Amino acid sequence: MSMQEFLALLVLATAMSFTPGPNTTLSTALAANRGLRGALRFCLAVPTGWTLLMLVCGLGLGAVVMAAPALRGAITAVGVGYMLWLAWQIARVRQLGEADRSRLDVSFLQGVALQFVNIKAWMLALALTAGWVTSSGGAPAPNPRERLAIVLAVMVVYAFVSNLTYALVGASLRGWLAQGPRLSWFNRAMAAVLVVTALWMLRL
Repeated sequence: MSMQEFLALLVLATAMSFTPGPNTTLSTALAANRGLRGALRFCLAVPTGWTLLMLVCGLGLGAVVMAAPALRGAITAVGVGYMLWLAWQIARVRQLGEADRSRLDVSFLQGVALQFVNIKAWMLALALTAGWVTSSGGAPAPNPRERLAIVLAVMVVYAFVSNLTYALVGASLRGWLAQGPRLSWFNRAMAAVLVVTALWMLRL
């Protein structure tokens, strides 16, 4: 992979990883409600799920999924439904003491699975596969496995660091959010971001 291609990959990874989305929103909300420790499991689940998704696309299965309207529609429907449910769970928490496992919790496996029902993640993985893994300068790449390893390494680091950054922000707000109705309004805002993201996914 040339330096120009690598720098372009870093720019794309920065833009896609650090802009608000379902993963970063959940990392922020989980840390704000349950502390940094309560969000770390999800922060680790995101890069794990992304790695598996990227491998699926790198093997060519992603293109098959996206080319089948029924499968694409099913992924979108499940992803939208799950994010709306998470938004409802977050919006219901009004005090830090209410943010227990029974009301606001995303398991490691749920965090991994969320990557597979995010149609935006599928499209990004396919774009990376086509632009950086299987091709080089518009021609077929002679070393797709090596290029896939580089893309995976970059995206895994960015996925973890971006979600950890948002989680740190959420955790740093806990003291401020504990006063009055601030947590309630904060959680409603986080829930609204998830709802908007879910509705946006329907248009992809």
